[in-house]
Amino acid sequence: MMSANLDDLSAAVRYALETTRATTVCPFHGEVIIRVGDDAAESHAYERAKRILKSDGMPFEADALRDEIGQQLAGAADGRCPKCDRAEPAG
Repeated sequence: MMSANLDDLSAAVRYALETTRATTVCPFHGEVIIRVGDDAAESHAYERAKRILKSDGMPFEADALRDEIGQQLAGAADGRCPKCDRAEPAG
């Protein structure tokens, strides 16, 4: 089976993570993605991305999908925006 176009796979995963609330974008720093830390939402995101790719008729490999989700979650900030944390004045 051939893998889906990497851009399509990446976009489907990003959409699935955001719409299941597994990740969120910092309201002050649009380039910062925050991992919420909800295992159920992350599992739901995998299933949603799988359905998106299938409904678009794009063949994909489950390993490639898992790898892309892992990469996007690993690249996200854990729980808080690090730019917002740096912007807070010292007590």
